[in-house]
Amino acid sequence: MRALIQRVTSASVQVDGSVVGTLDLADGRQGLVVLVGATHTDTVESSDALAEKIWKMRILDDEKAASDVGAPLLVISQFTLYANTAKGRRPSWNQAAPGTVAEPLVQRVVDRLRELGAIVETGTFGAHMKVALVNDGPVTISVEL
Repeated sequence: MRALIQRVTSASVQVDGSVVGTLDLADGRQGLVVLVGATHTDTVESSDALAEKIWKMRILDDEKAASDVGAPLLVISQFTLYANTAKGRRPSWNQAAPGTVAEPLVQRVVDRLRELGAIVETGTFGAHMKVALVNDGPVTISVEL
């Protein structure tokens, strides 16, 4: 699985003009926007491991993790994390798992984060989404398991 994690001071996601997920970050709090993609070989175990890594990664101020301060997360599925750009100018998506495989794995990341105590907002799997965020730092971390 792949994740692109961004430390943010605000974030929201819209589908068809309606906000479906937002992070409530008042008083200078930080949160994380996490874009998650799955490939053909990913499993429930890799979803769980990714969730735990995200929750405990020390990328907030003062080397804190989301788990240390209860930072909320906005998790959004993104198959384009598996773009293959080796040939030509048009990316191939052959490394991305099909929706029937990817959706439960991305949902498992969300579920495991919640089991760990995280407040998690989400986008809508497979929808055309508009994501707005203010990246803090900027801090952007790529993770692959």
